[in-house]
Amino acid sequence: MLHDQTANENAPASRLAEARRFSIAPMMDWTDRHCRYLHRLLTKRALLFTEMVTSPAVIHGPRDRLLGFDEVEHPVAVQLGGSDPHELAEATRIAASYGYDEINLNVGCPSDRVQSGRFGACLMAEPTLVADCVRAMRDATDRPVTVKCRIGIDDQDTEESLDRFADAMVAAGVDALYVHARKAWLKGLSPKENRDIPPLDYPRVHRLAERLRPLPVMINGGIKTIRDAEAHMAHMSGVMLGRVAYHEPMLLTLVDERFFGEAGKPVELRDVMLAMAEYAEREIAKGARLNNITRHMLGLANARPGARAFRQILSVDAAKRGAGPEVIMQAFEALEPELALAV
Repeated sequence: MLHDQTANENAPASRLAEARRFSIAPMMDWTDRHCRYLHRLLTKRALLFTEMVTSPAVIHGPRDRLLGFDEVEHPVAVQLGGSDPHELAEATRIAASYGYDEINLNVGCPSDRVQSGRFGACLMAEPTLVADCVRAMRDATDRPVTVKCRIGIDDQDTEESLDRFADAMVAAGVDALYVHARKAWLKGLSPKENRDIPPLDYPRVHRLAERLRPLPVMINGGIKTIRDAEAHMAHMSGVMLGRVAYHEPMLLTLVDERFFGEAGKPVELRDVMLAMAEYAEREIAKGARLNNITRHMLGLANARPGARAFRQILSVDAAKRGAGPEVIMQAFEALEPELALAV
């Protein structure tokens, strides 16, 4: 069932622009709606992203399963993959009808599977085609249309080619760019290697952001701490964190104060666990499996006494037949008692 987009409380443009100061990257197999619900408990202000979903899947696949989300996730962006302007326009219309605040086009994923479908990072070699896609997407919605890309691919000169690509996006009317500060090597490196081996070039992204002002440009890639993220804000409109936000999710509890100046009551682990248990109860009643929810929670107690037992309960016990939301609080209680009471 499609949602009536007028019924959803989308983030106003000013709130969305502010939310881009800190975003959590789209990550395949990770940033599903259960993960995003958890992340929203930890930060009320950051911009969340879906996993990438291809335009053919949106058009022909199980839309509610692919695009459904909880209203508490706002502001939230959907990331689309594809290279056919007509398909992307239709996928954009469908995604917008679900109430997403932003529609993002993936021009950064380096996997072989993505290349064979002619989308992702390989499209950086075809800025004219990507510009056509952006125009078609913009014509299909009143929501902001953005692009996530790399600084280049293979043997491209990142000075010339990135400027040429970015200029094509600006001419097409793109609303913002998210730039991973590495090249993608499409031949010879796996997707995992492409996240680590190509050297980071933060100054190149900083120069691009300065050149394109006032277009919002966000930086991504290899940012491991909140302090490092803050340092980029001298040059950028925003920062995007990926793997560290997933594996060390409690760092997200610092975001609202450090990036949005919103000081409030500290987020406590016990409250997060209780909220996730309540969420799991609702989702299990709708047919979800507990371990598909708890797999995103394994890093919540990192470096705390009892963290190993915490992770084991959330991974092993949660996968048992009939496992219910009580398993979540059992994991919390596995932390050392004095810690469980104090956090």
